[in-house]
Amino acid sequence: MSDAPQSRDPEPLEYHPGSARPELNRPVHERYPQIRATSGYGDPRVRHTGPGPGAGTDQEPERSSKLTARLALAMTVVIGQLWGLTVIIDAWMEGNTGTAWWGAGFLCLSFLVVLGLWLIDPKDR
Repeated sequence: MSDAPQSRDPEPLEYHPGSARPELNRPVHERYPQIRATSGYGDPRVRHTGPGPGAGTDQEPERSSKLTARLALAMTVVIGQLWGLTVIIDAWMEGNTGTAWWGAGFLCLSFLVVLGLWLIDPKDR
């Protein structure tokens, strides 16, 4: 065997955030030397910085207008159904059951209209 002393590197300590041991609470640049202050905008390894120009803007205005029209129609139908429900409940409470049944038919018909509009364009869902 050789008489030369063997040098053992101390094992690196595992980082624990909020540790009571100060050697484990090193600054970020000491813990991660590969991260430089210019990492990101000045780092040649970064090829793409984000989704690109035009991100977040409307790419298909026709689709947007179609969806807006559907939303407006759906809100109109919901308001009409709420109004119809109010009329039906008033008629029912006054004892006009015939009017209440006609109103219930109106609500069912408006629901079927919305269902039909939803089935018209299945590829846009």
